[in-house]
Amino acid sequence: MAGGIGSRLWPLSREEHPKQFLSVDGELSMLQNTIKRLTPLLAGEPLVICNDSHRFLVAEQLRAINKLANNIILEPVGRNTAPAIALAAFCSLQNVVDEDPLLLVLAADHVIRDEKVFLKAINHAEFFATQGKLVTFGIVPTQAETGYGYICRGEAIGEDAFSVAEFVEKPDFDTARHYVESEKYYWNSGMFLFRASSYLQELKDLSPDIYQACENAVGSINPDLDFIRIDKEAFAMCPSDSIDYAVMEHTRHAVVVPMNAGWSDVGSWSSLWDISKKDPQRNVLHGDIFAYNSKDNYIYSEKSFISTIGVNNLVIVQTADALLVSDKDSVQDVKKVVDYLKANNRNEHKNI
Repeated sequence: MAGGIGSRLWPLSREEHPKQFLSVDGELSMLQNTIKRLTPLLAGEPLVICNDSHRFLVAEQLRAINKLANNIILEPVGRNTAPAIALAAFCSLQNVVDEDPLLLVLAADHVIRDEKVFLKAINHAEFFATQGKLVTFGIVPTQAETGYGYICRGEAIGEDAFSVAEFVEKPDFDTARHYVESEKYYWNSGMFLFRASSYLQELKDLSPDIYQACENAVGSINPDLDFIRIDKEAFAMCPSDSIDYAVMEHTRHAVVVPMNAGWSDVGSWSSLWDISKKDPQRNVLHGDIFAYNSKDNYIYSEKSFISTIGVNNLVIVQTADALLVSDKDSVQDVKKVVDYLKANNRNEHKNI
C-alpha cells in the first residue's frame, strides 16, 4: 500500500512526493526497499496500490529496481486501508485461475532492520493464513510508545501465535508502560497475511457497504498502460475505514504472530531519528552542517549551511522553500503545520 501523504514528515514529505517515495538511507526509497525485501517470497510481481496522482512515481521506482510496473491499482479517491485491501483482493482473484492467493499486506513506508526475522515470521504465519485465519503481525515493543496502537494477545493457538484479545488505540505514556510491562501487548504494525477470499468474506459479513462498493468498483476495470483503473463513481460511494475498524476488531478469526525484526513505521521525525545512524553526540546530520556542543538532534539541509550551538533534542529540517524547527518530543504536531498551510491556501505542503 503506497497511499497517503506522510504529513508528519513535512517539509520533506509533500502531497506530490510523499515519504514512501523518499530514501531514509541515501539509496533506495522506502517503497523500493519494501519490495526488495520480499524477493525471497515473491513468485510473481508485486501488486501496488497508490493514489492516482502518484502513478508515474510508483512505475518509475519499480522499473528502477527491475520490477514490472503492470500491477499498479490506482485509487481515484482515498478511502483508507479496508477498501484498498479489498481492491487488491478482488484483483488478485481475477488474475489467477483456480487459486485463492495469499495476500501479504504491507505499507510501503515501513523500515525493517532484520529481514531474516521478518521473513521467518511471515513463513510461520503462512500456516495459519492457509487455514482461513486473518494474521496480523504484532511488534514486540522495546519501549513505552504512545505513537502506536497496540494488540493484546489472547490464548496461544500454536507456537508463537495467539488469538487476539483486543485492539487498543494509541495510549498515554502510563498506559503504554503498563502494556509493555505486562508482556501481553504488541505494537500494531499494520501488516497482515490472509487468503484473498478469507478477507473478502469477513469484509462482506462485517462491513457489507465497503464490500459492495469495492466489488462494484472492480466490476469495470479499465487497463491504462501499466495501471489498473477502477470505476471512480462506484469507489467514491465506498465508506472510508481502516482494516482494524472494519474487520480485525470484530472478526473471530484474527491471529497475532509476534515479530521482533527492528520494525519502524517512520511516522514522525523522532522515529526517523531513532532508526538513523548517529554521530558521537547522538546527532543525525544530513547536509552541510556544523553542530557545536549540540546533542540528540535531527538536522537536515538540502543546500544551505546550518550551524547549531548548544541546542539539544531538536528537529531542524530545511528545504528550498521551508524551514521546520521543533522539539523532538513535539513532532507529532507537525501535521498542524500542514493543516495551517492548507487552510491558508499555501503551496508549501504540495511540492518542493
